[in-house]
Amino acid sequence: MQFYAGIDLHSSNNYLGIINTDDKRLFGKRLPNCIKTIRLALEPFRKDLAGIAVESTYNWYWLVDGLQEDGYKMHLANPSAFQKYEGLKHTDDKSDAFWLAHMLRLGILPQGYIYPKNRRAIRDLMRRRLKFVNQRTSHILSLQSMLTRHLALRLNANEIKKLKPADADKLFKDPFAALAAKNNISAIAFLGTKAKQMERKILATTKLDKQFQVITSIPGVGNILGLTVMLEGDDFGRFPSPGNYSSYCRCVKSEKKSNGKKKGEGNRKNGNRYLAWAYVEAAHQIIRYCPEANRFYQRKKAKRNGAVATKALGNKLARATYCMMRDQTQFDVNKIFR
Repeated sequence: MQFYAGIDLHSSNNYLGIINTDDKRLFGKRLPNCIKTIRLALEPFRKDLAGIAVESTYNWYWLVDGLQEDGYKMHLANPSAFQKYEGLKHTDDKSDAFWLAHMLRLGILPQGYIYPKNRRAIRDLMRRRLKFVNQRTSHILSLQSMLTRHLALRLNANEIKKLKPADADKLFKDPFAALAAKNNISAIAFLGTKAKQMERKILATTKLDKQFQVITSIPGVGNILGLTVMLEGDDFGRFPSPGNYSSYCRCVKSEKKSNGKKKGEGNRKNGNRYLAWAYVEAAHQIIRYCPEANRFYQRKKAKRNGAVATKALGNKLARATYCMMRDQTQFDVNKIFR
């Protein structure tokens, strides 16, 4: 007889539930987030344990990696893709853990992707770089607003990045305004330097990858977009079709219809937000370098509007990327914009 385990994971503790093929509960206990304690709890069932389902929370790395190293078959449950029976009056961590085990036993557990441990840190560093860039942008916007408010002066982002702290004293007579501007300028320079350091480190490791060369063959897609698409997509073989990959990139409509009428929207956040950003940026770039893409964009824009045209072009690029990665071929404008 086989056993199935479900773990409802939290920041400081977890609830472990184990059932058999008859759905009988064999073990249930709240445990501290200690890999040794969890190993001891699982050991009596190890021989016949068919799999362990862990909910995909923000802190699943240590648990999944530790149990995989012990030889357990791990399943990362996608919480946005499954829903418990709505008629239940009471749910808690115990019921959630056994529900995960129950779905695993039935073979209906919606699963997320367990990103390979050896490349996960590189992907996370790329995400951290984007966070630094976003923070730098907020400081740039703050300084631009300050210049417009005090001096009716408009400087673009590139001009702002060239400013030195000493320039604040020349621009502002008020010492408090000058100090605020100095802090903005210093933060912009610091965040920009750190972002560049991370870029160089990632590029030194991944630039020669064949995947990276395939993706950057798309006109307008440079190092940053290429790294984002490559690291976030990782194994493109996990997507059954171009449509599945495009949906994962949030490039398709999220809409619920009945009798031809819109009844609401689906789960718009289901997918990868980093890839969603990357393909919108790629769409903006390719219309500058590829006449065929620009014509496609202008046709869509004439029928609807610029936002819809950008998303349509992003969707086309996402599907094209999937085919390019599947076949390991370079960008061919005649195949994509026939």
